[in-house]
Amino acid sequence: MLTQVQALVQATDGRYASDQELMFFQQYLSSVSTRLRAYQKIQKAEQQIIAQVMARIKAQKPDIFGVGGPDLAAKWQRDTVRVLRYSAIALLLDDPERFKDNLLMWFQTIMRAFGAQESCKLTYTAMQEVMGQYLNSEELKLFLPILELSRVILGESA
Repeated sequence: MLTQVQALVQATDGRYASDQELMFFQQYLSSVSTRLRAYQKIQKAEQQIIAQVMARIKAQKPDIFGVGGPDLAAKWQRDTVRVLRYSAIALLLDDPERFKDNLLMWFQTIMRAFGAQESCKLTYTAMQEVMGQYLNSEELKLFLPILELSRVILGESA
């Protein structure tokens, strides 16, 4: 939404916007109550979501958080909470492009530096599965593409 507003401001410098250029406002307004409801559900269930995702990826790959070395579970949890919160904001504002540019591209560099792409891929695949317990189908339709964006960008190899 903010990205679209910014583009509209630049495109209409010195003129009125056309009806076609303003359509995204109507589309956003028609989904804002669903977005707000989903955002609030995610906020309320954050701890349970993170715990379920962790349990799923540990079941798939028990040594994912380190064996014989430092336990990386606390770091994983902080990072995953951060991405979930920013994902929820992207959902609320309907602005996956800003989310991608402002968080995911930066975070991708860090995940690649630590070789954590597999962990990211498992995390955001599991999160997509877990979200079905917290969001209805209408809310999932809006949120799953954001989680998929996280999975693809953070989970891809260089």
